Amino acid sequence: MRDTVVRFGIIGTNWITERFIQAAQETDQFSLTAIYSRTEEKGAEFAAKYNHPTVFTGLTEMLQSDLIDAVYIASPNSFHAEQAILCMKHGKHVLCEKPMASNSRELREMIAVARENNVLLMEALKSTLMPNFTIIQENLFKIGQVRRYFASYCQYSSRYDAYKEGTVLNAFNPEFSNGSLMDLGIYCLYPMVALFGKPHTVKAVGIMLGSGVDGEGSINMLYPEMDAVVLHSKITDSYVPAEIQGELGTMVIDKINQPYDVKIHYRDGNVEDLTRPQMHEPMYYEIREFIQLIQQGARDSLVNSLECSLAVAEVMEEARKQIGLVYKADLV
Repeated sequence: MRDTVVRFGIIGTNWITERFIQAAQETDQFSLTAIYSRTEEKGAEFAAKYNHPTVFTGLTEMLQSDLIDAVYIASPNSFHAEQAILCMKHGKHVLCEKPMASNSRELREMIAVARENNVLLMEALKSTLMPNFTIIQENLFKIGQVRRYFASYCQYSSRYDAYKEGTVLNAFNPEFSNGSLMDLGIYCLYPMVALFGKPHTVKAVGIMLGSGVDGEGSINMLYPEMDAVVLHSKITDSYVPAEIQGELGTMVIDKINQPYDVKIHYRDGNVEDLTRPQMHEPMYYEIREFIQLIQQGARDSLVNSLECSLAVAEVMEEARKQIGLVYKADLV
């Protein structure tokens, strides 16, 4: 199936979906052939922007059609597991926006269904598949024994002003498995687990909002010979870069959620610029990875692996438990 065009159906007609399609159009092996929308009007309006793919208002109807090979899911977090499982039971490969599920129980079920139906399931976490993350992996040995990982993703949400005025939008609604940790903290945790595996201990604190989600928080984690510190927030901004501190030097990464600039500051004062030029939209690289895996007949990514996704889900679940963040999906 190498070089075969992969036909996609889309679940979710929002800004992230538009960015996804924009990035996907940079490869000639992507074809948008179907869109699922709850309303015909909204679906048709969205489809008009992209050469009018077929619009479905019933998800099962779209999955039963012969128009698609794979589905990109960009619905609210709480819908991911149910929709992905339905897609995979219909034999469709699934690229699911982060976080892939509300909790580890849902994710284990998704993984089991993927294996039962021999389809590819991958978490759409862009940063770990971008060129400069590969540079981080390839050059990590240069800083010697790693002693600390530090990452921060704090970005004041455009929806927080509405929240303070009394309107609780999806971003701050626990009904949809949202909040700072799930939306932003995962960008710090996923690269950490991809590089170093799952930490042995997790200690979390957070500021809970009246709606029932976390506005911001921090997590301290311990490995056998290093520690990790993660900061996340949807109610404040931060401008500090990420660092991986080793005994021979420190790797400085401009943005952990979207690495463009990577340098090593050695103990002797020398600085090595490792930055690799990025020629495509950030989401292009996750799309390319997903399509290539399908073409190769693979059922797991070596980077955004199901093992990595599950470990991250378990870390977030433990952090949520410690700060008292409970979702409807946890009560099943």
